Amino acid sequence: MNKLMVIVLLIISGSSFAQMLPVAEPEAVGMDGSILGRLDTVIANAIAEKQTPGAVVLVSRKGSVVFRRAYGNSMLIPEKKEMTIDAVFDLASLTKPMATATSVMILIDRGQIRLLDAVAKFIPGFKPWEDEETKKKSTIRIWHLLTHTSGLPPYAPVTDLEQKYGAPNPDSLIQYIAEVERHSPPATKFKYSCLNFITLQKIVEIITGMKLDQFSEENIFKPLNMNNTVYTPDVTCAVTEIIDGEPLDGIVHDPLARVMMDCVSGNAGLFSTADDMSVYARMMLNMGEYNGVRILSPLAVRTMITVPEKVSFSGRALGWDVDSPYSSSGGDLFPYGSYGHTGYTGTSMWIDPMTETVVILLTNRVHPDDSASVVRLRSLVANVVAASIIDL
Repeated sequence: MNKLMVIVLLIISGSSFAQMLPVAEPEAVGMDGSILGRLDTVIANAIAEKQTPGAVVLVSRKGSVVFRRAYGNSMLIPEKKEMTIDAVFDLASLTKPMATATSVMILIDRGQIRLLDAVAKFIPGFKPWEDEETKKKSTIRIWHLLTHTSGLPPYAPVTDLEQKYGAPNPDSLIQYIAEVERHSPPATKFKYSCLNFITLQKIVEIITGMKLDQFSEENIFKPLNMNNTVYTPDVTCAVTEIIDGEPLDGIVHDPLARVMMDCVSGNAGLFSTADDMSVYARMMLNMGEYNGVRILSPLAVRTMITVPEKVSFSGRALGWDVDSPYSSSGGDLFPYGSYGHTGYTGTSMWIDPMTETVVILLTNRVHPDDSASVVRLRSLVANVVAASIIDL
């Protein structure tokens, strides 16, 4: 990347630059710009193969953005619209770590909750696991929800719940989760579940007296000047699937979040840009602080990104993926101890503390008909970025 490209990046950032990380040439932070340039071909091939209509890629290292480009289209139907570098994306399950888990860790820092607390302490009637033969009960705790080892099923029957309770109806969904059959004793099996983070959302809201969107905005995103990170955006976004003849634009794709949770949910619903996400990632790499604003304590960050020894088989930290079957966005070269998360709509972020590198890949792969996959693409992108690091 030459000096002209750096100037172009500064220009196209426009008004959003105030919340961006500084821009640097790759070589200034120990990376090879010619290797990073291979990302152009990787993304172009993915678009040509119809894995996604478009993408935004942002790479940062040591606190500076070294690669920031938009590709393809943000919409194909009913008309083509070119992807822009500041496009707002439906982050889908990246909501889990960025909004929900971070909110939980803030409450831990404040002495309002602990990881060992039973879920039933906050949600009366929340069933434990019960062995059918011995009738022995095992309590489901906060850390089980965060690591997806609670035993809750992966999802809920949205249509059935809507017909039975009407929608939106967050309270009825929580009651369903409190009573639904547990699939395994807590801390014995890893089963990725959106219900874990909807439950955590409810707990955050009970403790704070605030809705999750309000709490996360006031305590995470607004302090970090992440002005484009919201639950209900009022701007045109990179659209997702076509539902009832219209592409979802600024409306969460996830059915539970959209139908039952009124678009504000602990499992999905957050929208953001690559620039905003890079600020959040830098806060994490800075052990909870960015630009003089502290969101989490250093030990809260360390705890959040560490896989608990009791569930080492899961590969999951507290809200983050370290080494599970879902960690494709880490690729093959970043070391153990790096972490990230993916989103169903085609979004992902990977953070490596050892090299201080962040890889953000945002796609709208579910447009127009939710038939494409970017699982392989995530790994290819991460591998190119890792290969470009020449100074450790």
